[in-house]
Amino acid sequence: MTTLSTRRIVLVAGLALGLGTQAFAQQGQTLRIGASPGPHAEILEQVKPILARQGITLQIIEFSDYVVPNQALDAGELEANSFQNQPYLDNQIKDRGYKLVSVGLTVNFPLGIYSAKYKSWSELPEGATVAIQNDPTNGGRSLLLLQDKGAIKLKDGVGFKPSPADVIANPKKLKIIEIDAAQTPRSLNDVAAAAINTNYAVDAKIEPTSAILREDPKGPYVNLIAVRAADKDKPWVAALLQAYRSPEIKEFIAARFKGAVLASW
Repeated sequence: MTTLSTRRIVLVAGLALGLGTQAFAQQGQTLRIGASPGPHAEILEQVKPILARQGITLQIIEFSDYVVPNQALDAGELEANSFQNQPYLDNQIKDRGYKLVSVGLTVNFPLGIYSAKYKSWSELPEGATVAIQNDPTNGGRSLLLLQDKGAIKLKDGVGFKPSPADVIANPKKLKIIEIDAAQTPRSLNDVAAAAINTNYAVDAKIEPTSAILREDPKGPYVNLIAVRAADKDKPWVAALLQAYRSPEIKEFIAARFKGAVLASW
């Protein structure tokens, strides 16, 4: 199995099955949660002191891609992860047979298309190269954004995971290329525009509001906390969700991200 990418260790103690939050915390077990760098990890850093008031400690492990966090969770190397939306999780479960479930919604990151060369979408010339993510969920999401803004037209019935092969109208004759989601910020100097997930944009010091096309904050793309199906009813899950979906975290998200990240509660 792939080795865990970029790690940042921060201690967290979790909850024991069959005991209340306080009783579990006293046992000093560790709750390991995976997250992508940027907003997901930043928000979890703010969750830590809320859990700490209950005597619970959090170990945040950062991953530089979207593949390993579910591998690690399914393998028991994590208790939870916080980085993905439901269509992505569903696709991973279908393709890899993971026994993972969503236990609660967290935040929404409206997807953006960015350019280092053009100030508006209308400036893109005919035949311009546009980079999208190479995984079916995020790449499909980018194509749906392009369709929603009138840049392309997709076949009917493609659902949430269209591919470039599903493009049936392309007025600007855009050349759509697929690259790893984590590499999309780095591609900006080589392409006319690139679809970049907000967490990667923030991590690359790209202002989310600078997108030349931006997804409306709607649909199924709210992010979530995932755990193994066998763990979904354990007391530590409820404690984690309560801490995450607290007024303190909602206020932090609004102040820190100024609309680039939206709380779901």
